[in-house]
This record gives sequence, structure tokens and C-alpha cells, in this order.
Amino acid sequence: MRTAARLDHIEPFYVMECAKAATELARSPECRERPMIFLNIGEPDFTAPPLVREAAERALRDGRTQYTDATGLPALRERISGWYAQRFGLDIAPSRIVVTAGASAALQLACLALVDTGDEVLMPDPSYPCNRHFVAAADGVPVLLPSGPAKRFQLDAAGVEAAWTPRTRGVLLASPSNPTGTSIDPQEMGRIVAAVRARGGFTMVDEIYLGLSYDERFGHSALAHGDDVISINSFSKYFSMTGWRLGWLVLPESLVPAIEKLAQNLFICASSIAQRAALACFDVESIAEYERRRGEFKARRDYVVPALNAMGLTVPVPPDGAFYAWADCSAHSNSSWDFVFDVMRRAHVALTPGRDFGRHGSERWVRLSYASAMPQLQEAMSRLDELLVPRA
Repeated sequence: MRTAARLDHIEPFYVMECAKAATELARSPECRERPMIFLNIGEPDFTAPPLVREAAERALRDGRTQYTDATGLPALRERISGWYAQRFGLDIAPSRIVVTAGASAALQLACLALVDTGDEVLMPDPSYPCNRHFVAAADGVPVLLPSGPAKRFQLDAAGVEAAWTPRTRGVLLASPSNPTGTSIDPQEMGRIVAAVRARGGFTMVDEIYLGLSYDERFGHSALAHGDDVISINSFSKYFSMTGWRLGWLVLPESLVPAIEKLAQNLFICASSIAQRAALACFDVESIAEYERRRGEFKARRDYVVPALNAMGLTVPVPPDGAFYAWADCSAHSNSSWDFVFDVMRRAHVALTPGRDFGRHGSERWVRLSYASAMPQLQEAMSRLDELLVPRA
């Protein structure tokens, strides 16, 4: 059967290919006494807190499982609005918030609404691979701009201005970023927004890790730079609801009707059970638990990054958010793909090679997720040290 030509522009998701290989090896006899430690997938080891699970059970018990508005439950949009006010001091009208079936649906809706065939969208290299594939799926052209350690692995306004062409439609950023855990300085974000605005383009910012910022300097939403900024967020990371598939968009008022029309046709609505459960995310007790978990992620970062540096897996820019370390493995191998599979087989530690995340020098980088519990991280660092550090 003939498939659509757009599939030619969608590359395999190598993160998942590596995950399958690690899972297969984990079932083998050689892993029975030394089980695989999975530091390859970006999923918190924490699950939804008690009040959220209770709210889901209550919704099921009461039969509150019907469709909602395509834009989401009004009460949930209001609670998200209140979170922006409480956490970031931002006045975001609930009418600008559209609840989606995960951040993936949010990105798809925004790209379909804004990107025409052949439109170019600028993004940093490295960046999360699915983000460029959402652009490609809308028949746009993702343009990856090399963004090294000196730029915190992010775009800056000067780079955006230099790369802008008549075909450029906008920028797609992520702050904090997957795979690097680094954020864009708020002042630089303001300059990027101004540069894009002056050219009549859109600024779209993936902020799904924003709640997991550890540095006050960076823990600010791009929404502070104007009502024309588009923000994508999620209940998966900070709110620990990965499998619930719930996210949201913050949009300019003028764009909401277009997104709503698309959402009605493509998704009808996000899961009503997940939405009713998410109302409890913003209760005082739940927020306190999320903040405790944020502190735990920070402690894990503060343990893992020095340990990696000490064994020659250099992290040139310490992550200020999310739960990833972007480490240079070139001291041990000239291929991060080969390095990851070697570590997987010999140390039974699963990492992610840089291949997915960019095209400029990605072969020297690996991503480690420190979303696992501290005992697992300590054992993983011990195994890596034993494998990589020469003994006298």
C-alpha cells in the first residue's frame, strides 16, 4: 500500500529503539543477578499523588465520564490560570487556555494551525525529535540551528535573526529543554520574541518541564513576554501524570477559535476522567507534594552531574530544570550509539544516544535521565565508574 510522502520526513524514534533493546536484554539470563537500570526514558518515577487518584476514582464512581468541551473543562482552565498567577505572577485568562490530549496533541494542533506547506520553523540543535516531526507532519520544514554549550544548547536572538529567510514562519523552542535540561535566560527569551514579532512570525515554546526548574534565574514562563507567545505545557512531568495524556496550550485569544475547530475534529476532547483528576493537582496538599518531589529531582541532579564529570562523561552546562544530563562521551568513544550499547551490555545501564536529538555533532552526546530513585542512580554511577575509570 502506498504511504503518504510526508512519512519520508519523519525519522525513526531511536530513543524507543534503544529502549526496546534494553528491555529485551533486561529479560535475558545475564540480567537476572544484575538487573538493568533504566536511565533512558524521561518518565518520573513518581506517580500521581493521592488526591489526584482519588479524584479519578470519584469521577468513575459518579459516572462523570462524558465528553467535555473541546477546549477542556471550564473549571480546569480556571485552575490552570490560577496556577500561573500563583507560581509565576502572570494574569492568564482561562479563555486563552485549551486543554489537550497531552502536550503532543497541543504541539500538533499548534503546528497544524500555523504551518503551511514549505514553511520553515527554526529550532535548536539539539532538541526533542518529536518537535521537529510535528512541523514535518504539518508539511513544514524544521530548520535545526547548531546550538552548543556556549549558547546553553539554545537559540539566541542573533542566531534567529541571522537564520530568518522569507520562508521562515516562526520558532519552536523548549525551556527547559529535553535533552539538555537547560533553559533560555528570560532576557534572551524577550529578545527572541521581539525579533520574531518584528518579522511577523510566531514564537512557540515547549514549557512542559517549567514546573521542574531549580534555578530562580530561569524559572520564568515565556508568556511574560507578551500575549502573542504560544506556550505548550503538560500534566506529565511536574504533575506526574504521564500515562493520563493530558496537557494544555496557552494561546493568543485570536487563535483559540482555530485551535478549537481543529481539536473538535481531531480529538473531540481530552480524557474527561484525566481532566477531573487534574483538578486536584492544584490543591494545596498536592502542590506541596509536587514541590517536595521537585526538591528530590534537584538532589538527584546534584549527585549525578558531578559523578558523570568525574568519570569523563562531561556535562558542560549543568541542567537547571527537567531531569536530564547531556553528557559528552567522546573521551570514551567517537560514537554515542556504540557507547550506549556497550554500556547496556557490559554495565546493564540503559542510556540514550544523541542520534535522535540533532544533526550537528550528536554522535558525541548521550542523554541520561535522573528521573529514577536515588538508590538506582547510585548503583548506576558505581557501575559506570567501574566500567569507564581505569584502575591502578
